[in-house]
Amino acid sequence: MRLPLITTASRLLHMLNAIEWLGPLTMRVVFGYFWLETGIGKIHNLDAFIQRFIGWGIPFPVFSATLSAWTELIGGLLIMLGLFTRLVCIPMIINMAVAVTLVVSTNLMGLDDYVEADEIVYSLIFFWLLVSGPGKASLDTLLARMLGIRTAPYGVDDNRKRIAAVTQ
Repeated sequence: MRLPLITTASRLLHMLNAIEWLGPLTMRVVFGYFWLETGIGKIHNLDAFIQRFIGWGIPFPVFSATLSAWTELIGGLLIMLGLFTRLVCIPMIINMAVAVTLVVSTNLMGLDDYVEADEIVYSLIFFWLLVSGPGKASLDTLLARMLGIRTAPYGVDDNRKRIAAVTQ
């Protein structure tokens, strides 16, 4: 006989597994929108953004600022859609690495400062998306299905069936 708490926990976990697609979708849409909006703002005020790059001493400020702004705008849009998610995370991570190296690090004194820096947190989210992918509710997953490309690692579905059988 099962304990009521275990049965309740099992049901709750089963319900959460049924909507696990919602976590990556929510993260992607909100995080992507943040970058889309940031990119749009920088494109609309490109001259001021270029001046900031000049002040920071970033090489090729016109090219670098323009590339950075468009990377954020297009990257944010693609992340929202879940299209080419893993691929687009690479230039976004590079953008953050440049920001940390050439701009933010001048104000950081120790490990605590680095861990608390927004750009580090953004980099970690991009890294998570790069490694984990966009989730089930994405254009990447839809395209993969249309092209017959397997997106889940081998054995994941088998393991879920085994876990479900044990918890029932």
